[in-house]
Amino acid sequence: MPARPNRIALFIDGSNLHATARTLGFDIDYRRLRSEFEGRGELLRAFYYTCLIEGQTNFVVKPLIDWLDYNGYTVVTKATKEFFDGNGRRRTKGNMEIELTVDAMEMAEQIDEMVLFSGDGDYRRLVEAIQRRGVRVTVVSTISSRPSMIADDLRRQADVFTDLLTLKPHIIRSLPH
Repeated sequence: MPARPNRIALFIDGSNLHATARTLGFDIDYRRLRSEFEGRGELLRAFYYTCLIEGQTNFVVKPLIDWLDYNGYTVVTKATKEFFDGNGRRRTKGNMEIELTVDAMEMAEQIDEMVLFSGDGDYRRLVEAIQRRGVRVTVVSTISSRPSMIADDLRRQADVFTDLLTLKPHIIRSLPH
């Protein structure tokens, strides 16, 4: 009886991955990213998380979200919150940590490997909890930038750390000719 393929789910912190790729000087081709991980096992789900600025049409993020939604990604969005800080300046706040964490915990029983695209140290406890359920966790970020884009405790907690720079040849978006 042949071995069952490794069941994988991708959890992409959209703003964190975008900032990391920008820091490394390239854009990601999400079709190639998906293909790269389909070649590593049975890709059960590819989640992409991002916040949207409420009341504004985001000309950069909206086309990407639509494309991802039509091309096999599960897109999770929420509106940012506006508030005024102690100095009276308008600020926006938005993060997807709870949404990503809940989805990862729900998927844990169905997967063998979680691939987290984020360097945010707030995910360390999630990684630890997923590992206790017998899931191997790969964290993708970078230590190739100054400063590094990954929290040291998150990198230490991961079973495998993959520097985004090593994936670059496989996932870089090439410019149209």
